[in-house]
Amino acid sequence: MTCYAIDGVIPVVSPKAYVHPTAVLIGDVIIEEGVYIGPFASLRADFGGIHIKKNANVQDNCVIHGFPNSVTVVEEYGHIGHAAILHGCQIGKNVLVGMNSVILDYAEIGENTIIGANSTVKAKAIIPTNVLALGSPAKVIRDLEAKEIAWKSKGTEEYIHLAQRCLNTLQEVEPHSEIQTGRLTYEVFDSQHQTKNN
Repeated sequence: MTCYAIDGVIPVVSPKAYVHPTAVLIGDVIIEEGVYIGPFASLRADFGGIHIKKNANVQDNCVIHGFPNSVTVVEEYGHIGHAAILHGCQIGKNVLVGMNSVILDYAEIGENTIIGANSTVKAKAIIPTNVLALGSPAKVIRDLEAKEIAWKSKGTEEYIHLAQRCLNTLQEVEPHSEIQTGRLTYEVFDSQHQTKNN
């Protein structure tokens, strides 16, 4: 990861979190254990704070920032999809923010809620718990079913495991110049893993 202090304020990253080397953290950023921060994510806390709580994930190309004196919070098990933008907002526990969505200042997203891809949540909007909201501006479409919340939770568990996998095995390498005989693929890896654990 690339970390910068500003005005003497230094990011805090748990050793049990994974932050990709291309991600950038600036200033008053707190990353708790079990968190996954993906490639090219930018968490810039040079005006207000950013707090990513335990077992949440912030995926590739996400941008997090906020107005002066704000704190952008992603609660435990929050799931921030690729290229989403969070600006001075509060993301509740076990929320999914879909890819390319924008959550604006002082918006609050309630626990277990799903914000659909390509949605915009207006400044100061309050989205309740356990609902699906989407559109620009985002509107509540309906309540979520228990199976949909379980589906979301399963996806977040995969990112908690991914953080650990990255801590254990991710390394920069030179690519092969051609496909190698016996090259490991995820089809092979998964079958070997299942055999070993059964």
